[in-house]
Amino acid sequence: MINKLSSEYPNFDAQLNSLTSWDNSSNQEINDSVKKIIDDVIQNGDKSVLDYTQKFDSVDAASIADLVISKERLKESFDNLDEEQKKALSTAADRIKSYHQKQIQESWSYTEEDGTVLGQTVIPIERAGLYVPGGKAAYPSSVLMNATPAKVAGVEELVMVVPTPNGLVNELVLAAAYLAEVDLVFTIGGAQAIAALAYGTETIPKVDKIVGPGNIYVATAKRQVFGQVGIDMIAGPSEILIICDGKTNPDWIAMDLFSQSEHDEDAQAILLCPDQDFLNQVEESINKLLPSMDRRDIIRTSLMNRGALILTKDINEAIQISNEIAPEHLELSVEDPESIVDKIKHAGAIFMGKYSSEALGDYCAGTNHVLPTSSTARFSSPLGVYDFTKRTSIIMASKEGANKLGKTASTLAFGEGLQAHALSALYRTDKD
Repeated sequence: MINKLSSEYPNFDAQLNSLTSWDNSSNQEINDSVKKIIDDVIQNGDKSVLDYTQKFDSVDAASIADLVISKERLKESFDNLDEEQKKALSTAADRIKSYHQKQIQESWSYTEEDGTVLGQTVIPIERAGLYVPGGKAAYPSSVLMNATPAKVAGVEELVMVVPTPNGLVNELVLAAAYLAEVDLVFTIGGAQAIAALAYGTETIPKVDKIVGPGNIYVATAKRQVFGQVGIDMIAGPSEILIICDGKTNPDWIAMDLFSQSEHDEDAQAILLCPDQDFLNQVEESINKLLPSMDRRDIIRTSLMNRGALILTKDINEAIQISNEIAPEHLELSVEDPESIVDKIKHAGAIFMGKYSSEALGDYCAGTNHVLPTSSTARFSSPLGVYDFTKRTSIIMASKEGANKLGKTASTLAFGEGLQAHALSALYRTDKD
């Protein structure tokens, strides 16, 4: 049921490319629908948001005020959790906060010999928007992962939107919002929620950046409003790639593959190993464990369509293939991961050693689980504090510096045919 490949197949590169390629773009019909929703929200504000929420989520609300969740309600959700849930959520929140505090960047400056001061200030974004999926596909972990770095960065106001289809509210999501100190929560979703955050309405404040996962309509809306606001990324299906030396329990590896395949039918799970016997053992584990999985139909479809067990010549070749794929999650399930980690060029997150399951990173290790997908780890990074700050350059020229640099600047400006630039610099220089 799962694809089985070997790097020695004559058409291996083509097979691998076909397996891993993914198009994040939406079709024209979805693009047009999303554009109409965005235009409606721009023109009609709260009314359009309310109308679309009633239409798509079957929520009975008379006004936007009915779609606001108070801070008291968030606290109530946390207080009503059982003790085990409270402890798990609090532990995850604390670890995520501790990790992201290490990412805080400081402003800096230095003085040149001519007295000119140059530097950079690091400034948090004023207001950020967080999209959280709602209903059955609700993920409190995503609230912590997106809200925590924003708050650590110093974002003044964090606005969360979460749909509640048919009035279905996820108490864990609200509890996570309480722990993450989210400032405003609106029970809206879809493209209308993205439009409201990007452009603002009478009630919903306009934000500077939107983060968080969503369905194809949400992703399309984020793509369309980019430029009006910043966004985190356009995420594709979840991915895991495992490099294994054949010395890990095959049941562990099978379950690690399942952990991403259960997200949805388009998720991808790949195992690279130089030991054919071990690959056979993992296949046996897959067949043995799959019937017991609640989401077995989704896992089965994912493994059939996009999963693979790949035989490589050795671990070094497995690393080369991994670098070509640039996976979202990479497990180095080998005896000495430290000896090979420096060879990894492209990965969203690296889980080192057989005890480091990817699931720990999803929930409570402390690192962020918002990671680049679809090979974008070649140029993108995990979500972090740096995504919620801006860098601003500082230039304070002394009289001596203006005299020295003005002559240099004017020469270059005249060379570009920009007279006003040149004269602006020359006016501040000695005229003799």
